Amino acid sequence: MTLPADFGVALSSTVHVCDGGRSLVGGGRVLRLSSSAAEVVATFPSAVGGGQVAQQVARRLLDAGVADPWWADPPPRDDDVGDVTVVVPTRDRAGAVAGLIASLPPGLPVVVVDDGSTDPGSLAAVAAEHGARLVRHPRNLGPAAARNSGLRAVRTAYVVFCDSDVRPDPGWLGALRRHLDDPAVALVGPRVLGLQGLGQGAGSWVERYEQDRSSLDLGPTPAAVRVHGAVAYLPSACLLARVADLGTGFDEAMRSGEDVDLVWRLLGEGKGVRYEPAAVVRHDHRTRPRAWLARKAFYGTSAAPLAARHPGAVAPVVITPWTVVWSVALLAQRRWSAPVAVLALAGTTASLARRLEDSERPARAAAVLALEGAVASTWQVGAGLTRHYWPLGLVWALRSGRGRRAVLVAAAAEGLADRRRVRSGLGVVPYVLVHRLDDLAYGSGVWWGALRARSPRALLPVLRRGRRRTAGSAV
Repeated sequence: MTLPADFGVALSSTVHVCDGGRSLVGGGRVLRLSSSAAEVVATFPSAVGGGQVAQQVARRLLDAGVADPWWADPPPRDDDVGDVTVVVPTRDRAGAVAGLIASLPPGLPVVVVDDGSTDPGSLAAVAAEHGARLVRHPRNLGPAAARNSGLRAVRTAYVVFCDSDVRPDPGWLGALRRHLDDPAVALVGPRVLGLQGLGQGAGSWVERYEQDRSSLDLGPTPAAVRVHGAVAYLPSACLLARVADLGTGFDEAMRSGEDVDLVWRLLGEGKGVRYEPAAVVRHDHRTRPRAWLARKAFYGTSAAPLAARHPGAVAPVVITPWTVVWSVALLAQRRWSAPVAVLALAGTTASLARRLEDSERPARAAAVLALEGAVASTWQVGAGLTRHYWPLGLVWALRSGRGRRAVLVAAAAEGLADRRRVRSGLGVVPYVLVHRLDDLAYGSGVWWGALRARSPRALLPVLRRGRRRTAGSAV
């Protein structure tokens, strides 16, 4: 699809230019560039313009997830975005809805969907006071149905689904809206952070943890959303979408995970979905321990219905034959473990180097890819033992000294690495403990959902037999 001439492109921060500009390496893949494509990439970041070659290269790199949109000018003001309607699904949260509407740009159309409130009068009064259209369900049908009812009332080309416990930061709407100038993009989501006002060192451990590491916060790096990618989904706390691309909208049979399902269905239809952390909204996180743990477990229960609808997409672990060898060697803790792990890494590097033999430095590119795979595999092992597979890890730890060492090392090392990744100000011990509770609750929800569905699919790993992502056909 043709991009606007003033639409810009920049290489993703995780991608490295190699071979004198003829190859792009990163994200587990290599893309080889023709001479004309290399000339275009050398100008990045830049506007695409109207040239055919530049358009084709930009489109290919954006679709491959190795380039991100870029603009020389700041985004339009929120007040200047006039082709968007905000849909607010809610139930008995009249005060929160009033606060949300007051934080929106003036004059923006708003549809409030009352999903079976016990006090509908209060919500109706708020909608009337702020000039919002009110749609009412006489009984609670769930967030998916509420959003769909609001979607049917939208008369603009674009729609924002915004939960009532969200408060947008200035500049959020303009930063999101310009992504949809790309006709291939159907949906874009902002970064979701906690409410402001929690002072340095203030609040409970859970409050401070959620400020730094909420399940809704997908990090500071923009990305194309990909199944099993660095950003694999978007939360429905706030989403901007092209109405024409949504079809029937959310799956109303789902009470949890309906946002992930929508994203994956759009991706399956060949439509683009992007994450834009420059746009920020604030979410009122649950921080009371019981409610917080229950919410984490609730999120986990969505894995089973998602696994039924999208086989393999929700897999906790994605492995290849060589990463299986690497992981087994790490977990075995035998004398042969280190040599076997080194041989697996060396063999994979050599195999990849043969596939990249037309590169100027095939060994270097292969080593980068192999190390990326080893790091990702080690991270998956640690996260798997303490999150999705913690019941199995517990049984192993109770029966084996090696199991106890593996679980304890994984619990500590993964927690420390995660704290460093999010740059949390919470102390080391509190962070690791709360992080472990987070994972235990989520993993419990996954197991409960799997038992309720009578299906293990949400817990099964995905085996990739080839290294297709490294093939990197020429652009």
